[in-house]
Amino acid sequence: MVEKRAPILYSYGVRSTYSVSEAQAQLPALLKKAQGDLIAIAKRDKTVAYLVSAERMEAIAETLEIMADPKAMRAIGRARRGQGKYHPVTVLDEPSHR
Repeated sequence: MVEKRAPILYSYGVRSTYSVSEAQAQLPALLKKAQGDLIAIAKRDKTVAYLVSAERMEAIAETLEIMADPKAMRAIGRARRGQGKYHPVTVLDEPSHR
C-alpha cells in the first residue's frame, strides 16, 4: 500500500503571492517575510518561483536526501509500523560510538 502525503510545499501553505515586478520592488521586505512564510512569485498568474528561507530550504534538501535513501526509508517505514529499533541515548557514550 502506498501512503499518500501532501507535497512538502503545500503542507506549509503559500500565504503570499507577488508578481515578478512586485517582488523586485519589495525584495528586502520579502526576504524578511520569507523567514516565516512561503512566498510565491507569479508571472501572468502562474507561479514561476518560490522564495523560502535558507533554514526551510536546508530542511527541504535534508528531507529529499532522506527520501532518496532506500535504507532510511525502510527504517522510517518500520518505525511507522511500530517495528523500529530504539536504543537508550546512553549507547552514544559507549566506546564503539565515538
